[in-house]
Amino acid sequence: MQVSALPPAKKRFGQNFLVQPTMVERIMTAIRPGAQDLLVEIGPGPGALTKRLWSCVKHLTVIELDRDMIPGLENLAPPEQVTILQADALKVDFARLNESAKPLRVVGNLPYNVATPIIFHILESAERIQDMHFMLQKEVVERMVAAPGSKTYGRLSVMIQAWCQVESLFTVAPGNFYPVPKVDSAFMRLLPYQPALVSETLRPSFARVVASSFAQRRKTIANNLRGIFSVEQLRTLDIDPSCRAEMLDQTAFFRLAEAFAEQGLQA
Repeated sequence: MQVSALPPAKKRFGQNFLVQPTMVERIMTAIRPGAQDLLVEIGPGPGALTKRLWSCVKHLTVIELDRDMIPGLENLAPPEQVTILQADALKVDFARLNESAKPLRVVGNLPYNVATPIIFHILESAERIQDMHFMLQKEVVERMVAAPGSKTYGRLSVMIQAWCQVESLFTVAPGNFYPVPKVDSAFMRLLPYQPALVSETLRPSFARVVASSFAQRRKTIANNLRGIFSVEQLRTLDIDPSCRAEMLDQTAFFRLAEAFAEQGLQA
């Protein structure tokens, strides 16, 4: 895609257009779309990836917030092959995009300033999602895939890993975009657990204890959860009160959430 032919990027939308054809092909290899897949692309922009996606599937749905991008997208393919939604992805009901029993596959180069809220919004319909492939800021991806005990492991790691298997596929250098961002990016895959690991009734408790546990990273888990659990209760749950939250694995947070819910506390 020639940079000179691109529409101007809008800073308020966090637009950095993917322009390198070889990177588009690498992304296509990672996604491996099938003809019958129900694909949804978020933030297609000028359509560098869109053109390759719709050439592989019978029908593609794209969600684009920027009205100025719509005319260019309409010229990419016949309307019977591409449905264009001019909308904010945070307000789209992803469950309603799928009227069949077949799960959705969601892809996109997400605006980095709203990427995490978009992912968690989509996960509200996780039972209808097969997988998600997203371009994100590398630092955010590193936090999502982080393991307990690492410097990048935190609230985001625990929350996203409770919903999905998360994998960082490859790093994408700034020169693959226009305008050129100031940070590296990474392309990642998320596979929602089917069925979900956290039941609907337990989710408020899980979110509460995870947020409280990481409220102050330098404090021990006992200090961060003071008023919620006593030191004795933590020991009963096989959790060392003197450790910090970043040392706890996913199962420890599940135990905390279940105990919190059993106590009848308000999430």
